[in-house]
Amino acid sequence: MHKVKVQLRNCYGIRSLDTEFDFSSQSANLIYAPNGTMKTSFARTFKDVTENKQSVDRVYPDRKTTRTIVDENDIDLSPEEVFVVEPYDSMYESSRVSTLLANKELKDEYEEILRSIEQKSEELTKELAKTSGIRSDIEEIVSKTFAKVPGKLFRAYERIKKEVLEDPDDTSLKSIKYNSIFSERIEKFISESEIQELLREYTTKYDELLSGSRFLRKGVFNHYQASEIAKQLKNHGYFKADHALTLNSDAGETKVESVEELTNLIEEEMSAILSDETLKASFNKIEKQLTTKELRDFREFLLENQTLIPKLRNPELLKEDLLKSYLREHREMFKSLMEKYDADKSRLEEITKAASDQATKWQETINIFNRRFSVPFQVEIENKEDVILKQVTPNIRFLFQDESENPKPLERDALLNVLSHGERRALYLLNIIFEIQARIDEAIPTLFIFDDIADSFDYKNKYAIVEYISDVLEQGAFRQIILTHNYDFYRTVWNRLGLSGTNLHVTKSPNGIELKHETMYRNPFEKWKSEMNSEEGTDALIAMIPFVRNLSEFCGYGDEFSTLTSLLHRKSDSDTITVRQVLNIFTNILNEQEFRCEFDDDDPLIPIIIGTAKTIANSGETELDLGKKIVLSIGIRLLAEKLMINAIDDHAFVDSIRKNQTAKLVKRFKEISERNEHYKQYVNLMERVSLMTPENIHLNSFMYEPILDMSSEHLSHLYIELDSAIQNV
Repeated sequence: MHKVKVQLRNCYGIRSLDTEFDFSSQSANLIYAPNGTMKTSFARTFKDVTENKQSVDRVYPDRKTTRTIVDENDIDLSPEEVFVVEPYDSMYESSRVSTLLANKELKDEYEEILRSIEQKSEELTKELAKTSGIRSDIEEIVSKTFAKVPGKLFRAYERIKKEVLEDPDDTSLKSIKYNSIFSERIEKFISESEIQELLREYTTKYDELLSGSRFLRKGVFNHYQASEIAKQLKNHGYFKADHALTLNSDAGETKVESVEELTNLIEEEMSAILSDETLKASFNKIEKQLTTKELRDFREFLLENQTLIPKLRNPELLKEDLLKSYLREHREMFKSLMEKYDADKSRLEEITKAASDQATKWQETINIFNRRFSVPFQVEIENKEDVILKQVTPNIRFLFQDESENPKPLERDALLNVLSHGERRALYLLNIIFEIQARIDEAIPTLFIFDDIADSFDYKNKYAIVEYISDVLEQGAFRQIILTHNYDFYRTVWNRLGLSGTNLHVTKSPNGIELKHETMYRNPFEKWKSEMNSEEGTDALIAMIPFVRNLSEFCGYGDEFSTLTSLLHRKSDSDTITVRQVLNIFTNILNEQEFRCEFDDDDPLIPIIIGTAKTIANSGETELDLGKKIVLSIGIRLLAEKLMINAIDDHAFVDSIRKNQTAKLVKRFKEISERNEHYKQYVNLMERVSLMTPENIHLNSFMYEPILDMSSEHLSHLYIELDSAIQNV
């Protein structure tokens, strides 16, 4: 991508733009665009490219919109090739964070081991689902039951492995489906204190009856065990071989010679227990509580499985026993799975530790942020192993720290509540860095559109952004268009990135906008000095006045300072100051350098200033030219003060003003207008003068940044209105 050609019509307020960004010599183009000229509209249009959307003019939707953004081969830029960095988006999270992964060989080995284990686990889970009747989430149920937390299936399996593989089957649970007992409603019913008391009553009587049975014994030989023995004896032809069975009881020995006889004895014993009137009364008390449809279904289940009622006294233990019984149904599958897991577990742990210890690309990104930006928090990652090995999104952890306390972890939302606006933007920038680093890692050719990325940052963090942008420029596949309304940031990027020749500024007209190459030098004063003896010398002569005036003040040249002040404010001697006087002051203050201009030495300078400002205002030029803006600002102030001084008509008051003259004149002018209707119409005009040209034209006002950010068009309109007002007063 050596060039990007842009043709826009009616895109979010851009009436027309035809330009070409050349990246053949520099990887970045820098654009200075005062607010309201094109920045947001330009960035939004490119954002449409990334989202594969049509651009529109939202204010004038009926206007036909066209958008052509192509490379040097006239091929459309694809959504993947463009990334727009907006000034701030609190909700933005890079979709590429999880792609900043570590050692690929480690990850591949880890995934292969997991794949083989998970295959066996999935096969077992399918069989468990059939046996238990659990339709979904059986793995989570097992995890929560035995590991007490979700997502720890193998920790749960390890805990019960010995019991499942070595303990005998509990045949009493074989046919029980999980949801017959452990639905939400039934679990709540069982846990109620009143029901637990009824279950205790039932269990006590049941145990008492069981202890009086001829053949059955609690916890040793119960109804299900006896039934299972009968089945096994039948299946193995025990009685057909003319064998007999002897059952012992307090009444003596009972000889059993057939399966039918054994089955009848068992059923008679259980029938005698369950038909006990006291036990039946206890069951009826429980039954009366089963009123809803779901609980009535549970009643039918209990009628068929009354021997389970004592186990309901401890639901959690019953749940564990049930799940273990399902696993025993598939003991061989479970055994195979655990053997595979045990064989590979140590290697998984080794890989996980290596991944955790390794300096990942993700960590490098975090380090970039923590190292470069001055904010009261540090960024860490909590699930580093999962990020590296499982390609999941990192859980970012923020540690807030003030001057005295130890770092305190905060959730992202809580952190946002305590950060300043600039610090919040730094947090947003973290995600931008993630996106950029991921694109670096994946070698994705990208055109970055940076829209006022440094806005609201303090100077330290602004410089950090500039340095980071500079680092990104070193990536061969990356191109940048950097937009800003802040001339100081523009100048800093220009200087530090060495972008001479690709630094542009916006000019705006009713027909559209143009991008023009920078016409100012990095140091405007050098430019003015060089122009003093050229055709553009008048603009330079006037623009130099506030600069040299401030130097006179700093160096202690009182008379020179006073003379030049009389050219920026209406004083009693303003109209008498000549070109010769000003040139002599320039020579004196600026190390004896000789200056000339096109006017006669004896010409008064105030009319020259007014005439030059009028010519600029009527020219309709909107390009960025600091010299012309200063001339306009001086002319505006001189016209406004002349109008106000004539209206006030109090020379003693005017001569007594030593500082803040324009502001004091505006205040007195407002008082006059309250008594004179004629001047009332100009109050708003004077207030605009005060707002737009206060101390902007002085050198010590952030090196002219405020006036640079002032629209040339607005200054011109203000001058023309003032000029008209002067004619009418």
